[in-house]
Amino acid sequence: MSNSNQTNTSSKSVGAGLLVAFTASLCCITPVFATLAGIGGIASSFSWMDPFRPYLIGLTILVLGFAWYQKLRPRTQEEIDCACDEDERPSFWQSKKFLGIVTVFAVLMLAFPSYSGIFFPDNSKGDKVIVVKESDILNAELSIKGMTCTGCEHSVNAALNSSEGVLEASSSYESGIATVKFDQSKVSVDQLASKVEKATGYKVTDKKIIDSNK
Repeated sequence: MSNSNQTNTSSKSVGAGLLVAFTASLCCITPVFATLAGIGGIASSFSWMDPFRPYLIGLTILVLGFAWYQKLRPRTQEEIDCACDEDERPSFWQSKKFLGIVTVFAVLMLAFPSYSGIFFPDNSKGDKVIVVKESDILNAELSIKGMTCTGCEHSVNAALNSSEGVLEASSSYESGIATVKFDQSKVSVDQLASKVEKATGYKVTDKKIIDSNK
């Protein structure tokens, strides 16, 4: 393989790796930024891709691994002579530095669910003192269809915690359930379900009161 062909192959691998990494992260990135942008209706648009995410991650690793192999492997004498004859000097876009930047970016994209919570404001009640009648406190479970990763959990939690009357809220994409403690004098479970659907685009398939402190 000539030096120019090797460079072209490596460049194509870099582009392919970046594209696959972005595609693998769509199901996690879309809910977060759709929620933050106030267009929750599209949040679950790419949830169908979640089953393919492990394969796309593996493909990203293989493609970028091949690109690094092309960059780091010792050149043959023929390739060295060819480069000298052509006075070839790789551009920044074909350099190891650019490949390193792409690799870091790809890793950040693939790891997005683990740090997506930083994009949301802290709406948890924390140590805030909230006066609520004990008889008005209810706990409910919302069954939510469409959550595929921790980024989805952050979107649901943000929607619930920003609702007036909510004391605590948490969700699990693995079980597809959000649990919420709220003041029924200020908000109802139906209103909370509607808030989740409007803010995130996910479908609340069931809602029930699981405990009452009356």
